[in-house]
Amino acid sequence: MEAFPAQSPGAKEAHTTSLQAAVTATARLHFGFLDPSGRGKPPFGSFGLSLDRPLTRLVLKRAQALKVSGPERERALRYLRNIAASCGVADAYALHIEEAIPPHAGLGSGTQLALAVGSAFAALEGIPLSPEEIAARLQRGARSGIGIATFALGGAVLDGGPDKGALPPLISRLPFPADWRVLLIFDPGSKGLAGESETAAFTSLPDFPESATEELYRRITLGALPALAKADFKTFCEQVGYLQACMGAYFAPLQGGAYQSARVSQALDWLRRQGVTGLGQSSWGPTGFAFAASQLEGEALLAEAQAHAQHTGLRFELARGRNEGAKIKTT
Repeated sequence: MEAFPAQSPGAKEAHTTSLQAAVTATARLHFGFLDPSGRGKPPFGSFGLSLDRPLTRLVLKRAQALKVSGPERERALRYLRNIAASCGVADAYALHIEEAIPPHAGLGSGTQLALAVGSAFAALEGIPLSPEEIAARLQRGARSGIGIATFALGGAVLDGGPDKGALPPLISRLPFPADWRVLLIFDPGSKGLAGESETAAFTSLPDFPESATEELYRRITLGALPALAKADFKTFCEQVGYLQACMGAYFAPLQGGAYQSARVSQALDWLRRQGVTGLGQSSWGPTGFAFAASQLEGEALLAEAQAHAQHTGLRFELARGRNEGAKIKTT
C-alpha cells in the first residue's frame, strides 16, 4: 500500500493542492474464527485472504457542497462525515463511488468502503492516518481484523482477536501463491447477517470449547500457514476445509444448515463430490468459494460449475489472491 508520508511543517499545505484522491480496495474471504463464540481469551481470532475482486473504487474531491454519488452512497456519506468530524475538518467534498463490493455478501464490503473513504480523506487533507486509526475512528474491526490487514497489506492473514477494546493484532501475513485461484460463488438473491442481526446472532450462540479453539489454532499455525509458505495446495485446502466444517456446524442453527444460501450449499456439495476439499462460505455468506491449484484448473472448474448450476440463479467468477494492499493515489 502507498503509505501516507509523515506530516511535517507545511505538509498539509502541500497536500491540499491535490485535486482529488482515488482509492481502489478489494474484497476479502473470511475463512473462520478460532473462537467463533467470542467468549474465549482472547475472543474470535480470524483467518482470511485478500482477493483481486470484487472491487471498491472511489474518488474524493473538494466541492462547494457535500455530494456523494454511486453505489453504497448512504453508507459512504456516513463514513465521510464521521472521519471528517473526527479530525475536526468541516470542508465540503464530492465523493463518487465508481464500483462497490456487494454488501452483505460476506466479502467485507463495509470495512473496505470505510477504509477507502477514510484513506481518500486522509490523503486529500494530508493527514497521516493508518488503516488501523481509520478503522478505530469509523468503528470497524470490532471482531475481526482481516479486512484491515488485507486493506493495508493484502495476502493471507491471521489475527489474534480483539482484546480489551483494542483492534485485533496481526499474528501472521503470508503471500498467497501466484498460481492458485479462487472460484467465487455468488447468490444475488440471498444476504448474510450484518449489523444488529449479526450482534444478536453471536449473543445467542453457545460457548465454543477451548479444546476446539486450540485445535483450530494448531491446524492454522502448524498446517495452513506452513502450507502457504511451501505452496502445498493439498494441505492448505484440507486445513481450510476443516476450519470451514467447524464454522458450518457451529453456525448451522442460525443459517438453517452449514451455509446461508441453499443454492450455494448445493453448489458446494456438488464441488465436494468432484473431489474439491478447499471450499466453504466466506463469513456469514452467502458467497461461497473453492480453491483451484492453477489457472487452467480454475477455468475448468469455473466452466463445469457454470454448466452444472446454469438454471439456479448463481453467478461464478474466478479470482486470484491479492498480495498488496489498497491503491491510494492523489493527483
